[in-house]
Amino acid sequence: MTAQPLPPLILASGSRYRRELLERLRLPFTVDVPDIDETPLAGETPHDTSLRLARRKAQAVAARQPGAVIIGSDQVATFEGRQIGKPGNFDNAMAQLRDMRGKVVEFHSALCVHDARTGESQATDVVTRVKFRNLPDDVLAAYLHAETPYDCAGSAKSEGLGIMLLETIENNDPTALIGLPLIALTTMLMRTGVCLPGPGGKGATA
Repeated sequence: MTAQPLPPLILASGSRYRRELLERLRLPFTVDVPDIDETPLAGETPHDTSLRLARRKAQAVAARQPGAVIIGSDQVATFEGRQIGKPGNFDNAMAQLRDMRGKVVEFHSALCVHDARTGESQATDVVTRVKFRNLPDDVLAAYLHAETPYDCAGSAKSEGLGIMLLETIENNDPTALIGLPLIALTTMLMRTGVCLPGPGGKGATA
């Protein structure tokens, strides 16, 4: 069967972490940041919040990119029954790390691949359970000053120095915690007809 050109692939996210992860697949893509309200709904579970927002991001971009395959993703971190967001600054990050030391945090990394050519969507929520080490304040502060992870929910970059804060990580997709589950993503892309890798490493449809 003759390979067909790859449809436009669009990442519906402004996250540099997701962009860097998607670059690993060596597929050409562009970024289109959707403008949506990411506030959780009353009574909504973290699972439902993450999936709803991943779908909304993909569908918002699909409305203006009708011939493309769009990747939407959202991550919700939960600790002791409450959602925790990006700390934004040192003081908030320090408070998060103090609360979480010696305890388990769940990260819901939802993914949606929407084929705007057909209107079909695939979505999943990859859950990662992380146990934080019980570390003293001076170690936590030194980490924060070194890596400044203030744009990361949970205040630790597992792909960097933040791994020292973690005792265990339990999931079935090692990239999910960083923000974009690539095992699930490659499965979804292949279901849309995208071959990985394609001729010349650029990808193609079957």
